[in-house]
Amino acid sequence: MARYIFNPITLRYEVYEGPRYLRYVRAVLGVVAACGLCWLYFWLYTSVLGWDLPKTARLKKENAQWQARMSIVTRQLDLYQQTLEGVEERDDHVYRSIFAMNPIPEEVKTAGFGGVARYEYLDAYGADPGLKATLQRIDMLTKRTYVQSMALDEVFITSLTAGDMVSHIPAVPPVLPDRTQYHMASPFGTRIDPVYGGIRHHNGQDFAAQPGYPVYATGDGIVESTRFQFTGYGNEIVVNHGFGYKTRYAHLSRVDVAPGIVVRRGDQIGAVGSTGKATGPHLHYEVIYKGNAVNPYGYMDLSMSVEEYKAMTEKRKAEATPKLKSSLELLRERH
Repeated sequence: MARYIFNPITLRYEVYEGPRYLRYVRAVLGVVAACGLCWLYFWLYTSVLGWDLPKTARLKKENAQWQARMSIVTRQLDLYQQTLEGVEERDDHVYRSIFAMNPIPEEVKTAGFGGVARYEYLDAYGADPGLKATLQRIDMLTKRTYVQSMALDEVFITSLTAGDMVSHIPAVPPVLPDRTQYHMASPFGTRIDPVYGGIRHHNGQDFAAQPGYPVYATGDGIVESTRFQFTGYGNEIVVNHGFGYKTRYAHLSRVDVAPGIVVRRGDQIGAVGSTGKATGPHLHYEVIYKGNAVNPYGYMDLSMSVEEYKAMTEKRKAEATPKLKSSLELLRERH
């Protein structure tokens, strides 16, 4: 309520305002009181009632929405990774095994990610560590998917020639299976070295026969190398059959092929001899699968008849030798 006092000069009642400093004191007290009320409001709102401030509540809501989206992305990535791992498992242990192809090394699938600081720029923006890990995981799955796609393309290309696989795998004896002309000598495995003595591993199967006994390719392939030595394997031929297979023919008296020549099963490629480290005329025959020597006995049908084997070699001779037309045949073609 306003106070009034009588002014003897003006002969009127006037409002009494008091000292000027009191107005400033009242203003300050009003501000302090307002701040106190605001603090009391926030304290009751947050501490007593446990509610969030409007801005905090809005940020928490947005954060919850992003977390929900990241959770969905993570579940999708888990599903994609499981699917990709299933495809990789089938490719390595089924598809590539069928065609004798080596599995894709793990370091090839993950190449380009180890120790690469390609995500450091996210730290400058204060990105959440979970976002950084998710982005890195997406890039990793993208790279693995690309590598697996290329691997499946390789399997597909190989499958187009799978029909030739039967003819490429070494599956017949390297010599005419006439038991009156040869006998099985040192087998595959551990034996006493016939020259130096001591226990050594023998990587092939020996066929003892007279010098000059024909030696044939046991499967389709390409002559990878020929060597002529006074020691070791002596005169030898290595044929690459593809699909992980190679064969070696050693201690030959004669080599009838050269590197790069395509040979077919039943083609004569050399003859039995005793060159190199040999105690007598014989053929040392090896089957090599994915770089490792395996027992040739499991790849030879020794019950194959001589007639069947001869028919195979004669057919190859006929296919390899161009037919010469007679003068009468040429004359008929002209007319």
